[in-house]
Amino acid sequence: MKRLQLLVGMMLGLQLAHSGAGGTRMKDTEINVKVEELLAKMTLEEKVGQMTQASEANQQNKALVRQGKIGSFLGITGARDSNDLQEIAIRESRLKIPLILGFDVIHGYKTIFPIPLGEASSWDPDMATRNARIAAKEARAAGIHWTFAPMVDIARDARWGRIAEGAGEDPFLGSAMAAARVKGFQGENIADADSVVACAKHYVAYGAAEAGRDYNTVDLSEKTLREVYLPPFKAAALAGVGTFMSAFNDLNGIPATANNFTLSTILRGEWKFKGFVVSDWGSIRELINHGVAANPAEAGEKAVRAGVDMDMVGQIYPEVLAGLVKSGKVQQKIIDDATRRILRVKFQLGLFEQPLVDVNRESSVVLAKEHLDAALEAARRSIVLLKNEGEVLPLRKDLKYLALIGPLADDREASLGCWSGKGRPEDVISVSQGIKAKLGSGTHVFEAKGCDVNSDSTTGIAEAVEVARKSEAVVMVLGESADMSGEAGSRAYLDLPGKQNELLRAVYEAGTPVVLVLLNGRPLTISWAAEHIPAILETWHLGVRMGPAVADVLFGDYNPGGKLPVSFPRTVGQVPIYYSHMNTGRPPTEDRFTSRYLDVPVTPLYPFGYGLSYTKFRYSNLQLSTRSIGPGQSLKVTAEVENVGKRVGDEIVQLYIRDLVGSSSRPVKELKGFQRIAIAAGEKKQVEFALRLEDLSFFHGPDKEFSAEPGEFKVWIGPNSAEGLEGSFEIRSK
Repeated sequence: MKRLQLLVGMMLGLQLAHSGAGGTRMKDTEINVKVEELLAKMTLEEKVGQMTQASEANQQNKALVRQGKIGSFLGITGARDSNDLQEIAIRESRLKIPLILGFDVIHGYKTIFPIPLGEASSWDPDMATRNARIAAKEARAAGIHWTFAPMVDIARDARWGRIAEGAGEDPFLGSAMAAARVKGFQGENIADADSVVACAKHYVAYGAAEAGRDYNTVDLSEKTLREVYLPPFKAAALAGVGTFMSAFNDLNGIPATANNFTLSTILRGEWKFKGFVVSDWGSIRELINHGVAANPAEAGEKAVRAGVDMDMVGQIYPEVLAGLVKSGKVQQKIIDDATRRILRVKFQLGLFEQPLVDVNRESSVVLAKEHLDAALEAARRSIVLLKNEGEVLPLRKDLKYLALIGPLADDREASLGCWSGKGRPEDVISVSQGIKAKLGSGTHVFEAKGCDVNSDSTTGIAEAVEVARKSEAVVMVLGESADMSGEAGSRAYLDLPGKQNELLRAVYEAGTPVVLVLLNGRPLTISWAAEHIPAILETWHLGVRMGPAVADVLFGDYNPGGKLPVSFPRTVGQVPIYYSHMNTGRPPTEDRFTSRYLDVPVTPLYPFGYGLSYTKFRYSNLQLSTRSIGPGQSLKVTAEVENVGKRVGDEIVQLYIRDLVGSSSRPVKELKGFQRIAIAAGEKKQVEFALRLEDLSFFHGPDKEFSAEPGEFKVWIGPNSAEGLEGSFEIRSK
């Protein structure tokens, strides 16, 4: 009887520990005491072990865990496997320090949401928080404590494949999404069973890699660094992110993994960041390739002295750090501080109190119905309507014959996109499946692949043309496979790959109205399609519920409201292209000797913030609460937005400013506010934004002062970065 009572008590305790109600947050003072007590017991080798991350749970590494010489693993997933590995640390090592297990949960663990660039098209930070919360819940149930996300790199060059992983080109939108994702992953308490510690990456300016080529060098001014590339990282830090990841690239000649200015001066000095920094995969050893270290010892010394606390997989720290300390080249304090920071996060995660996970919980959490429902809603909200000439969309549900053409129409793996965690194609509903389920048996759907995503074969085009000719409408699903974006996914050409353009033109010439559905991880150069195809949907890679979301929009059960978080170039020769550029001394005009191209306009094909709806919105009555503000004051800007169409719709209202004259040149426009609002047909809503002096500030002067300067400003409220109602105001010096 006593044994039965004990068993029931243990089961109840385990349930509480994993219900989300457990995981009591320890006070910082209590954590600090425990960290110091533990640190005092550790040998130098054990401290270096905490700074070491491995990727394989082989026998050699398990032996090192027993010796206290590995403190973290990446890529170990599943409740049973993670528990098996964790048991070695907490039962067989001398100090019983638990492991922290990390994994790339970028846009979902098994319930895969839209790629981050697609999610940013929703302009909905609250939704991003919900999505990350679900991803964290699934990941923690699978034994994962730490995600290498969010990626908050600003990216203005669509050739760079990792543009898919972030929020696009703008630091204001990027900062909002960064903070939202951190909040979602970490929750109110990262010790909860539904939370993981987040990692802001890749620190810093990785998105500015020359020529859009992954891992390439970055050279930019400190002003641009602070005004464009650092703000999303600072937003993540202010949101309480537990870890940072140093980037692969060098910055102005100093690799990010050995950059004292960014890692120590800014991150720990200016921002007071208390968490720990992990290198990117092998990036400490890559300091040798960069040419700033002659050997592993120099690489380890430079990285640890700059502020990198944990070596991801590179095996430099376990090889050289103890020797560097004993030789006096690295101070013991540096090792102690790094170990403190790592231990502190482990205590915050509650790993010392609850290192194991309930193996029975994982199956009930992953792919739960409410998670799949959230994935569907996220996919819907992320779709952008780029063109709808003649109101081709939405399509009628009573079509008798519909042609569904393209290599991605039934490609479930492509729907997952890059960095899809533990997502499986068999859990995806493809576009083809979504359309067929929507229409039922009353419509005959002719399917033709037409061509592959990226091959030279045109043998299927004739069949595609034939099915188009005998249909009332054509839906073409074209774009990129999942592996064409993400890490090492740089492309020199941004057209539809392979023979997809040839397929598109041939089907268009068949004469049946065509709707183009784009599945892609980056902006594409689709100038011909934009001119000829009447209806275009940018859907990105939308995750496990891609098919139903696309079908809902195609047939009018959902009114698209997404807007672009990145400019679409007309041709690859325009990149990098972004709305928030400087004006130059010779702004572009028809005159030859201005900043323009001879062969294409300087404007993007589709501007930042652009997106249409099945209804129409009218902006009016821009009002400013004052025309002049001084120190300590703020400005309210309001406008009215009316739905003048026939159906309810979402509008993403955007606020932009321009500082007309400054001590240094200022961008022609800067996003400073946005709201996504639903407006019923015939309804008019007032939107209000507040501008503070901080919102109008920038870095200037020899001391890099961040402040607003007196002078004239313009302000716009509108539907995108190229349109809007315009007003003006000034900042007074007193």
